[in-house]
Amino acid sequence: MREEFLGVPIDILSLHETIELADKSMSRRERCQHVALNVAKLIRMRRQPELWRDVVESDIVGIDGMGILWGARLLGSKAHERVAGIDLFKEILGLCDRKGFRPFFLGATDLVLHRMISNLRASYPNLRIAGWHNGYFGPEEDPRLVESIRQSGADCLFLALPTPRKERLLARYRDEFSVPFIMGVGGSFDVLAGVISRAPPWMQNTGLEWFYRFYQEPRRMFWRYFSTNVSFASLLARELVNRAVRSVLWVR
Repeated sequence: MREEFLGVPIDILSLHETIELADKSMSRRERCQHVALNVAKLIRMRRQPELWRDVVESDIVGIDGMGILWGARLLGSKAHERVAGIDLFKEILGLCDRKGFRPFFLGATDLVLHRMISNLRASYPNLRIAGWHNGYFGPEEDPRLVESIRQSGADCLFLALPTPRKERLLARYRDEFSVPFIMGVGGSFDVLAGVISRAPPWMQNTGLEWFYRFYQEPRRMFWRYFSTNVSFASLLARELVNRAVRSVLWVR
């Protein structure tokens, strides 16, 4: 079920429902592009029209961040579950392992990719990997890379590239890739490679995963979290005030 949150479409889906859609996409070889929405991306969307268009034109806009989930609930949404991108990524890898779907990995460094693939082969012994490529390539290399992915016959494509680069790449080539299920996974390659660790479950469930990331990379993450969280809180407050004013005027 699709709703609107601060002008952005969000799909109210559980983890299980999202996995079912990915399975259907790969089984029928029908394109399904998933984008994970968090607070930082929502704020960037409001400032970058191209990113806004790239996100809203995706097939699934999933609730990735606890801030989005809590904000949507505050505004009356029936959203009941956060579907973290890394959790969905791992579940789809398990699906590939069981059903023979073949993933392609795009992004990160060669070192991270090789470490991740080594770990995946240990965790998913039946996983058949269509291919991989690091994230260090320029626009002039796009046609060759797109053709490589298309020729791989991959059933799913996971991109560990920064925003808005991955959204632009997908908007431009998603049909040319000829890959049914496509998903951006942020820093998930680093986590599965063992390069960085994920927050403990209690921090994930209480919305403190951002603090754990800030603790790991304080210089890089400080301004991102400070600026986007303040902007997000301001947007929510403004929407709540507008709704209260409209309610009063309606009663009158």
